[in-house]
Amino acid sequence: GFGIFYMMVNIGGFIGPIVAGVVRGWDWKYVFWASAGWIVVMGVTCIIFYQEPPRDAEAESRRSLTEVFSSMIGVVGNGRFFLLIVGLLVMLVMGSKWWSFGHVAIVAGAWLGLNLFADVALRAAGRDGTAPWLLQPMRVGEGRYMVFLLLMAGFWTSFNQIFMTLPEYIRDYVDTSDLIAGLSTIAVWFGTDISNWSRALLENNQLKPEYIINLNAFGIIAFQVLISYIVRRRSPLTSIILGVSVTVVSFLVYLVAPTGWVVVAAVLVFSVGEMLASPRSKEYAGRIAPPEKVGMYMGYFYWCVALGNLFGGLLSGITYQHFGPQGVDRPGAMWVLFAVLAATTAVGLIVYNRIVAPQRAAGDLS
Repeated sequence: GFGIFYMMVNIGGFIGPIVAGVVRGWDWKYVFWASAGWIVVMGVTCIIFYQEPPRDAEAESRRSLTEVFSSMIGVVGNGRFFLLIVGLLVMLVMGSKWWSFGHVAIVAGAWLGLNLFADVALRAAGRDGTAPWLLQPMRVGEGRYMVFLLLMAGFWTSFNQIFMTLPEYIRDYVDTSDLIAGLSTIAVWFGTDISNWSRALLENNQLKPEYIINLNAFGIIAFQVLISYIVRRRSPLTSIILGVSVTVVSFLVYLVAPTGWVVVAAVLVFSVGEMLASPRSKEYAGRIAPPEKVGMYMGYFYWCVALGNLFGGLLSGITYQHFGPQGVDRPGAMWVLFAVLAATTAVGLIVYNRIVAPQRAAGDLS
C-alpha cells in the first residue's frame, strides 16, 4: 500500500518537471502560474470529491483541539522539552537564510544552556509532573521514535542532493552529448526528428538537468510496486537499511565519468535505494505507533523530511561552493562526502535496529 502511494506521488513528480521544462522555455513566470493553477485545480477537486473515511472522521470528531495538541506534544515529550526542540528548529531555519552560522551557534548554545540550567534548578527544587508545564523538568517522550527520525533526517539530507546539487553538477561538469546521440537514434526509430524538440530539451547544447533527474521519478513509477512486492516479507527496518546502503553506491557511481549515461545510471541506482527505504520508513512509523497515535506518528515522520530539506540545502550550498568550479574544483570529493553521509546513516540504522529498537526488531537483520 505504501509502495502504491509512493508510486502515485512520483507520477506527479515525473510529469511536473517535464511540463516545467517546456513552460520555462517560454518564460519563467509561466512556471509559477502553471504551478499555482494546478494547486487550485487539485484543491477544488479535493473539496468536491474527497470524503474522510467514516471511521477516521468519527474518531477525530471525538477529540478536542486541546487533546490533539496534548497528543502532539506528548510524542516529543512534555511542554518544556517540546519548547526546547521547537526553539532549536526555529534557530536552524533562521540560520539557513538570515543568520550566520556563528550567530546560530551562539544563540542555540545559549538557548540550550538556559534550558539545561533551568532543568537542574527545577529538579533541585523538587518540581515534578504535577507543576505547571513551564515549571516542570524536561521529559523526553517517544525517545526511540525521535532517534529514528534523526537518523532518517540523514537519509533525506543525502536524498536532497539529487535535486539540489546534481542540477549544478550536470550544468558545470557533465557532457550529455552521449545522451543526445542516444535520444537521436531512438527518435529515428520512431520517425521523428529530435531537433524539433531542442527548445524544450536542450540548454546551451546540453540536455536540461531536470530531464535527467526526472528519471528518478520515472524509475519509481515503473518499478516501485515490483520492489515493494519483492521485499514484502522483510521487516521495514531491514528494507530501509538496504535502501540507504544502495544510495551509498549511487553516489560513488558519479566518480566513474562526467558523462550523461553515467549520471543516468547513478540516478536509477539511487531510485532503487529510494524505493526500498522511503515507503517502508512511513510503514515503520505506522507500525510502531500506538493504535490511537498512528496518524500523529506518521505526521511527525515529516519532521525528518523537513530536517533533510533544511540540512540538505545547507550542505549543498557549502559543499558545492567549496568543491565546485568556484572552489577547489574537485566534484568527486563532494560525491564521496555524500556517500559517507549516507553510509553513516546506514550504520546508525543498523545500531538502532540492534540496540535501540524494540526487542522484536533487534533480530531483523539476522
